[in-house]
Amino acid sequence: MNSKLKTLSQLKDIVKKLKSEHKKIVFTNGCFDILHRGHVEYLKKAKAKGDILIVGLNSDLSIKRLKGQMRPLNSEGDRAIVLSALGEVDYVVIFNEDTPYELIKAIKPDVLVKGGDWKIRNIVGSDIVKANGGKTISIPFVEGYSTSGLVRKIERGDFRSPLP
Repeated sequence: MNSKLKTLSQLKDIVKKLKSEHKKIVFTNGCFDILHRGHVEYLKKAKAKGDILIVGLNSDLSIKRLKGQMRPLNSEGDRAIVLSALGEVDYVVIFNEDTPYELIKAIKPDVLVKGGDWKIRNIVGSDIVKANGGKTISIPFVEGYSTSGLVRKIERGDFRSPLP
């Protein structure tokens, strides 16, 4: 049983309790299809922005719509288990939409974090966070690490060279 994986309903109750204890809630989201060093360092930096890190995980159907029928490589259940194994991750919630807007609207995190390829003004949900007195942060990527880069490397059969 994955005790970190929660439904939105469960998470809303948890967040309400945590906020009453004055805990700073950090939220990020993504596919996390093949967990790699870049993800781990990103999640560590995200967690450092507050007390509790919630990860919104794109469902399998959401990823297929966003990245094509060949993705994800790992199922949402498997991806949730791997993310939950990281000490920095406090909770995981799977969402079916293409963006986590409704999830962010329901949780109202204090800090919204996305990777460095996103300009803050374009980060989905930043308007909600700002309206509730929170902040949005863009964390730079670890250069040379991406799931897409790993997939290309595997497709090339190139198992000796570093990414991409």
